[in-house]
Amino acid sequence: MTHQQLLRELPLPPHFDPDQVGKIWKVDYQKRADEASAWATKYDINPASQDQARIALLAIDVQNSFCIPGFELFVAGRSGTGAVDDNRRLVEFIYRNLHRITHIIATLDTHTAMQIFHPVFLVDEKGAHPQPMTMVSYDDVLEGRWKFNPLIAASLGIDPEFGQQYLLHYTHELKARGKYDLTVWPYHVMLGSIGHALVPAVEEAIFFHSIARNSQVDFEIKGGNPLTENYSAIGPEVLDGPHGEQIAEKNRKFIKILQEHEAVIIAGQAKSHCVAWTINDLLGELRQYDEKLARKVYLLEDCTSAVVVPGVADYTDQAEAAFEKFAQAGMHVVQSTQPMETWLSVPSAQQG
Repeated sequence: MTHQQLLRELPLPPHFDPDQVGKIWKVDYQKRADEASAWATKYDINPASQDQARIALLAIDVQNSFCIPGFELFVAGRSGTGAVDDNRRLVEFIYRNLHRITHIIATLDTHTAMQIFHPVFLVDEKGAHPQPMTMVSYDDVLEGRWKFNPLIAASLGIDPEFGQQYLLHYTHELKARGKYDLTVWPYHVMLGSIGHALVPAVEEAIFFHSIARNSQVDFEIKGGNPLTENYSAIGPEVLDGPHGEQIAEKNRKFIKILQEHEAVIIAGQAKSHCVAWTINDLLGELRQYDEKLARKVYLLEDCTSAVVVPGVADYTDQAEAAFEKFAQAGMHVVQSTQPMETWLSVPSAQQG
């Protein structure tokens, strides 16, 4: 591919229907694979292994539970259609920049029923579980308003006394670290469920990229530890138990991704939670390793939305404040609808 060809955005392939982005349907893999190969030939798209300037796209939790209206935790944003609009722009961004994106990493939030942020984990003095979107503070646990559910202790391989002690420790750690209070979420992205799967339109675009560029997608599973929230793809909210014992550990892979690529572009859901905390943790890691790596990070601001539950919670302001912090640290807040060459500092001529 020539320098001039690389600077040009590709057209959207005929199979893409923007009206289907917010719906569930079956991807025809073999048909898309045949079309992707033909597309690569038609537009002279080189294998990703030939890229001299390597560009990664990190798609955070673009799963049905978060992105399809009517599912458990649809990220509506203030517009009411947030995640659907975000994913339409994200899919178009992937197709238009198919020849520039070297590698795609997709994170998958992955839960089972008995986790600290699901209703069954907690009970009040009458044994009733909290309703979804209940906020549980350290004071709530200290004063006995919410307790560990002893009936699930055996399933988790712990004793009820430790469960209660751990819940108190956990909420205290969240408060001490300036994190959100423990949020009781609806059951969501349940392992093996439809909600856990990638949004079909995004899955199709990622698959099309994989075949066209001969580049294996990298899936990162997170969120399965029953004893901690795991908004960030880099690490759970709490790593240690009440006696200093290790409960979980950080994923150091993302520093390596930054080292191995000239740019890492980030999109996904939700801007106020999994996206913000992933970037925040990444920034913390960079400050210990090499703060200049922050300049390699590009945030697709129009491909992510904040959690907004009308009358219950609106995290838009927190999300905006987080992105402002990231920009001040050297990361780039950009729009997917603007041509990549207008905001990406990596010389396009090096690709292909």
